[in-house]
Amino acid sequence: MEKIRMTTPLVEMDGDEMTRILWKMIKDQLLLPYIDLKTEYYDLGLMKRDETDDRITVEAANAALKYGVAVKCATITPNADRVKEYGLKEMWKSPNGTIRAIMDGTVFRSPIIVDGIEPAVRSWKKPITIARHAYGDVYRNAEIVIPGRGTAELVYTAEDGTVTREPIHTFEGSGIIQGWHNTDSSISSFAHSCFEYALDAKQDLWFATKDTISKKYDARFREIFDTVYHDEYEEKFKEAGIVYFYTLIDDVVARVMKSEGGFIWACKNYDGDVMSDMLSSAFGSLAMMTSVLVNPDGKYEFEAAHGTVQKHYYRHLNGEKTSTNSVATIYAWTGALRKRGQLDGIDALVHFADALERSVIRTIEEGEMTGDLALITTKKDITRLDSEGFILAVRKRLEEELNGI
Repeated sequence: MEKIRMTTPLVEMDGDEMTRILWKMIKDQLLLPYIDLKTEYYDLGLMKRDETDDRITVEAANAALKYGVAVKCATITPNADRVKEYGLKEMWKSPNGTIRAIMDGTVFRSPIIVDGIEPAVRSWKKPITIARHAYGDVYRNAEIVIPGRGTAELVYTAEDGTVTREPIHTFEGSGIIQGWHNTDSSISSFAHSCFEYALDAKQDLWFATKDTISKKYDARFREIFDTVYHDEYEEKFKEAGIVYFYTLIDDVVARVMKSEGGFIWACKNYDGDVMSDMLSSAFGSLAMMTSVLVNPDGKYEFEAAHGTVQKHYYRHLNGEKTSTNSVATIYAWTGALRKRGQLDGIDALVHFADALERSVIRTIEEGEMTGDLALITTKKDITRLDSEGFILAVRKRLEEELNGI
């Protein structure tokens, strides 16, 4: 078949470790044979970020705003061990956090449902979508190690020079402090994105923080959500037959475990990070969840929600075969290609993305899967494939899909 032609590039953000290996396999086997792939490439591997003092991450995020659609591989957020391992100049911040701060959007994460991979929670019958605020909190924090006795304060200096102080703690010895921030504009964008997504999906929206403890910070989230809802969305929700409600984060966790699913759960940044991993694991695998960042201007960044699969990478370096699940990374590409096709009016690109996703599902449902799924499937007579073998099995079915077999 003639390759599908693209008119506008995708912004391609390469990553680290085992997911970087899978990234190349996916391109070589599932994309380049069928698409005249146009991308503006950014290497967000840890060494390149270190070499550029992390400027490349900022450049990639700005390119995503320029072109409107980006696809990102998993990347390392270095800790002290990684700084030593890679000989880094400093402990660079999360590239995802940097990109989200620049794009100012909301991350929506949903499990990929496959027959034979049953949720660990028996009551779950439908997917649960996590809507994760993509700015601020711990991902944009400031931290100080306290060496000894002394007093820590929050200090705000207004533009007119007025100073507001709030005591944090009087230390009798060493310790630590951490400062978070958020902005009304970002929280408002988060709220609008969640309400719009819920209307589009025709699903209830749940939102939770801990405003009983955080009476100013978390309470501000609740106030802004309530205002946006009552001013702009209450009647729209009634007409759509869906519900918005707020409750405490611990209450939502209890409710989720007894629910059937089929709703959107809006979370602050860190809550969304943790809960999306919990949901993806409970629905089957960390590699079986879609993730898309949507900003208020309709710019999109698709990514795998999981990490770089460090242990498998070390085995790969030792020449060992790995059985690493590539589904979420494939879906990052299909999501980006579908959106690019929709925005540019290229139906063939949309149909290709749909066909590739059907091929992934067929491969698993017909009993060929990676080791993580082989351990939990209810199917019998399965074949456990290594990383490359699974991608080749998907390609076989993709050929059938594209040839109408």
